[in-house]
Amino acid sequence: MSIEKIVEQALQDGYLTPVMETEVGRICDTASELSIEEYMALDRLMGALLTGEVVAVPRKQFINVMEELVLSEAIAHVAEIEATSDRVLDVGDIAAYALNRLPPLYATTEEGARYQRQRAKEELAELITQQVSSAISRNLDRPDFGSERQAISKSKDVLRNISDLLQGYATNFEQKPNS
Repeated sequence: MSIEKIVEQALQDGYLTPVMETEVGRICDTASELSIEEYMALDRLMGALLTGEVVAVPRKQFINVMEELVLSEAIAHVAEIEATSDRVLDVGDIAAYALNRLPPLYATTEEGARYQRQRAKEELAELITQQVSSAISRNLDRPDFGSERQAISKSKDVLRNISDLLQGYATNFEQKPNS
């Protein structure tokens, strides 16, 4: 998304979200030179922020300690697997799978986060390890379709779709005549 579109959206909504702010920062950091239009848009945004026409939404004011714990566990296991095999695993997929099966542990202060970490180590360590291991197993068992993966098209002829799908994935299969 361009700076102009982000500023337009912020002016329309009255809010500058952290995602919008990050994207503007990314564009500014990677561009060798900004255009006059981009500078004008940034000037409009700055003016709108100063007058209160646009409000900057604060970054996340809470943390889910479970995310930290699951990511740490997943990264350790994935690094071990990748070091001893030729498999490349997606840490994000693994963490998301495990997090969907674990309770969230939110905190709004560092003291609360320390409490949640301690609680998780005492009460949930085994469950976290179990869910991350399960996520890794599922990830390892998943076939690698690569760029050839296609969704089954929506049609009333389901059997035809399945037949086309099987033909696409079983190209070397020949049916032997009955004797």
